[in-house]
Amino acid sequence: MNLTPKQEAFCLAYIETGNASEAYRRAYDVGENTKPETINVKASELLAHGKVSVRVEELRAGHTKRHNITVDSLTGDLIEDRQSARNNDQTNVAVTATMGIAKIHGFDRVKLEHSGGVEISASPEWARVQGVILSALVPFPEAKRAVADALTTYEAGNEPSP
Repeated sequence: MNLTPKQEAFCLAYIETGNASEAYRRAYDVGENTKPETINVKASELLAHGKVSVRVEELRAGHTKRHNITVDSLTGDLIEDRQSARNNDQTNVAVTATMGIAKIHGFDRVKLEHSGGVEISASPEWARVQGVILSALVPFPEAKRAVADALTTYEAGNEPSP
């Protein structure tokens, strides 16, 4: 697969951090005055890029296989950690372990409710959807800018103006 060195660095940083924006900051020359929204859009676009998303999945699969990590093994470890924390009166540690269990089973997702009853999860999938939409709008820079602004406004908890 022919990725640029920066794309490969992005993939590696994304696997390490799990955060596309942070991975983008690490892999690309991002100025200190660059708006977080710009970084988020660029990172989403990169994640939506076919070769990049395939590489991320390759790295993730290799990492999981190499370390024999499964949801069941992680859950078991966290249950043991939680019980040990409870036995040692470490409430904060027990709560952290419980939240870890919730996270790997998908119960920690933040749901944004739209007045029309539509729920959107703040998740990597949502970031990829945003990236796909913005990539499709590349030939239409004004529309792309308007959609990016509307998504940023929406994520900030406000309704975009018509």
